[in-house]
Amino acid sequence: MAVHYVEIVTNEVDTLTGLYQRMHALSFGPPDADLGQARVATQPDGTLVGIRKPLAGHEQPIMRTYLAVEDIHQAVMKAEDSGATIAYPPTRQGQRGTFAIVVQGDVEHGLWQR
Repeated sequence: MAVHYVEIVTNEVDTLTGLYQRMHALSFGPPDADLGQARVATQPDGTLVGIRKPLAGHEQPIMRTYLAVEDIHQAVMKAEDSGATIAYPPTRQGQRGTFAIVVQGDVEHGLWQR
């Protein structure tokens, strides 16, 4: 199991990018349209860390981890067969790959296929 993307949703993007820059020596780029205008840093191992504002009025601040999968459609199908709710079906994100979010055990589980 490998982490592909750590997404932090907050109303305080500048405050948190500053914290992560100081705490983890990350360097964030400008807002990325493919990732909901998140400011994104790439770690040496290729893991992405993105910090963005909520995209809708109902979205609450959250830290969501997207785990890399080989076949996102198969992973979502297996999650659904196990009783998970599909919050977002496999959705292409520009050139960055395809993501999905499934909910089980009151936890949002992010999946990402490169």
